[in-house]
Amino acid sequence: MKAFILAAGRGERMRPLTDHTPKPLLLAGGKPLIVWHLEKLAAAGFHEVIINHAHLGAQIEAALGDGSTWGLSITYSAEPPGALETAGGIAKALPLLGDAPFLVVNGDVWCDVDFTAFLRSTAEIGQKCPEGGARLLFVANPTHHTAGDFSLDGERVVPAQGDETVTYAGIGIYSPTMFRDVAPDQPMKLRPLLDAAIAAGKLQGERHDGRWVDVGTPQRLAELDKELRDTESRNT
Repeated sequence: MKAFILAAGRGERMRPLTDHTPKPLLLAGGKPLIVWHLEKLAAAGFHEVIINHAHLGAQIEAALGDGSTWGLSITYSAEPPGALETAGGIAKALPLLGDAPFLVVNGDVWCDVDFTAFLRSTAEIGQKCPEGGARLLFVANPTHHTAGDFSLDGERVVPAQGDETVTYAGIGIYSPTMFRDVAPDQPMKLRPLLDAAIAAGKLQGERHDGRWVDVGTPQRLAELDKELRDTESRNT
């Protein structure tokens, strides 16, 4: 299975940090956010990783190279200034991703998910990741997003229902046919496709109860950096 890391966002809420550094290269615990993902993907047995970029994308390519540092093969999907949003970016990268389901990871989150375990739970691709659908990872609603995104009925994702909501972690396994009608060079958000998949009964999900951080502000980045450094200090 291939992995796709979303790294094309401008990171407006992270300014001025992102004025000269792309958000995925901001440091947390002594290494760039995106490197945490690369290390975990390599440990889970992934070999091929596609990364999209737009804002300061040359810096991302210069920093990560061909991926051999992590035993990976990295290919880049360059997008125009302003980027193409999530669905648009995935659609543009489909020729690189191929015809099989693929893992998508937001480059601006930090999560202690075990990718090996997540893949194991989706081993029966035809059942867990329906054709034209996806299987997503969800977390408890953070304080900055208390309303959540959706609800879970067992493993079935349904529209948000009252207080029983969860937040999409920015990690999921997607069927490529979910994006077949998305114009590859036009911006498009992911949410309309997720809503359509729910209506068609093709969206599955599971909850992750470990550590997850949406690194959306300088304060959250600083807090995560301190947490990771303190953890490393305790373990050495």
